[in-house]
Formats: sequence, C-alpha cells, structure tokens
Amino acid sequence: MAGLNVSIAFFLSVVAICEVIRQVSKRLLPLGVYHGLVRELVSSLQLCACCLELRMLMEIGPWGGGFGPDVILTLLFIIYLIHGVSFDGASANPTVSLQEFLVMDSSFVATAVKLLVQFVGMEAAGILTTHYWSWELTDFHLIQNLMALDCSSSIHTSLYHGIFVEGVCSFFFHLVALKFQHSHPLYRAPVLAVTVTTLAYTAGPFTGAFFNPTLASMVTFHCSGNILQEYVQVYWLGPLTGMLAALLLYQGNIPRLFQKNLLYSPKSKYRTPKGKAVPGLRQTGDNGEGQLQLRTKPRS
Repeated sequence: MAGLNVSIAFFLSVVAICEVIRQVSKRLLPLGVYHGLVRELVSSLQLCACCLELRMLMEIGPWGGGFGPDVILTLLFIIYLIHGVSFDGASANPTVSLQEFLVMDSSFVATAVKLLVQFVGMEAAGILTTHYWSWELTDFHLIQNLMALDCSSSIHTSLYHGIFVEGVCSFFFHLVALKFQHSHPLYRAPVLAVTVTTLAYTAGPFTGAFFNPTLASMVTFHCSGNILQEYVQVYWLGPLTGMLAALLLYQGNIPRLFQKNLLYSPKSKYRTPKGKAVPGLRQTGDNGEGQLQLRTKPRS
C-alpha cells in the first residue's frame, strides 16, 4: 500500500500546484488571458498528469500491488470529481472546445488557441510525470520505467469496433455534459464523474475509454501495436463523431453549420388562453379573419 499512498500524494500535489497557479494567474493576468490560455493550459496539465499516474497503477497495481479494479475506479471517480470542481470552466478536451465552437459560444481564434494550449499542457504533463517517475520512489515507478521502453497499444479490439466504442463513450459523455451544462458545478461534477467512471469500467478493456483525443495522443500514440492512422481513426474520428451525434440529438441542429432544426419542431413561446365565451359577443369574419362584434337588441 506504500506505493498507492505515494501515488495519492502525487495526485494531491498536482491538483494543489495547479490550483495555486490558477488563483495567482487570475489575480495577476488579464481575465481574457487567464480564460483563453492559463486556465486551459493548467487544467490540461492536471488532467494528463493524474491520468498517466492512474494508468500506471491500473497496469501494474493488480499484480504488483495486490489491489483490484475497484481501487482504480474509486480513484478515477475522485480524481474526476476534483477536476470538475477545480477546472474553473476549462474543458481540457478538444471535442468539448470544438463543441463550444459549433454552438457559437467560442470564436475560431479562441478555439484554435484552446486546442494549442491543450496540447502544450499535455506535453508538459508528460515531461513532468516522466521526470517524477525517474525518481523511482516506489517499485511501481521502477517497473514503469522498464515498461515505458516497450509499451503496448490501448486498442484491444478491431479497428472499427474501437472507433464505435470511443464514439459511443464520447456520445454519452457529451450528452450528459450538455444536459447539465447550466447546473452548479457542485451538482454537475459528481454526475460527470459517475459518467466517466461508468464508461471507463464498461469500455476500458477495449480502447482504454479515453474519449479525449489529446489525452489519448499523449498516453498511447507512441506505443507499438497500431499505426498512427489507426490511432487517429479510433481516438480522433470516434470521439468527434460521438460529439456531433450528441449535439445533434440534444438540440436538433448544429448552429455553426446550419440553423434549421432537423429533429424537433419549434414550439411557440405564447399560448392562447382558453376561456368562457362572453355573453353578448359573437365572432364573425371572412376567410378565417375574425372580428368581435357586440350583439345588441333591435329597437322597436
């Protein structure tokens, strides 16, 4: 359990350092720079560093530490719960950033900057975590350093099934995120954490259940077992397709591409109140155009 305690300390240290950077940057930098650059960069670093350490525990822990999948899933839930509360509106996920662009919540330039800093954050996390592993604080890290030279692909199924799995995971993740997008983070974060944990438990044995193209690029693209084109199809094409399907199902259109609602008929904002007829009034008119006329008694 000593190795597990060291990993938990690493998780807490990464989250604490990233939170300090967020708070200091928010006070010292212009708000636009913080929202467009620092927030996304730091959140991407936090996500990838924690996921790399968690993946190491998932691969080595069952036979090197004697703990099962329940420990990994519990850690995954807690980590994503903390991410949801601490990210301060950042996504650290290219498909989420592209979704914001498609619904016209973000401009092209802002989206491009987000995608760029997400890659930078992931690369920085890879360097930081690799350096941390080189200290070999636990036997897990010693074994990880030996295995890193010959890692294997996370795709343990056929290519088309892998694309389907990542697409379905992305579909459900984005559908839940859209449903709770306006909820308070204290409510939204647990729901998303449960969703991610469930998807990881269900689809993890097939593709690793990343449904985050940048995270997958950092973790598994350099491993042997598949070529770059296959990795791109599974971990980029699959999640992007799932995101588009979720967005189309949720609101019936994709505003950046077309305005017409393909699935749902528009509902009128105004409803005609139903009431009793007023005595002495009658409705007349030609061609369906009604007028109210007062009915009076004829004079004798």
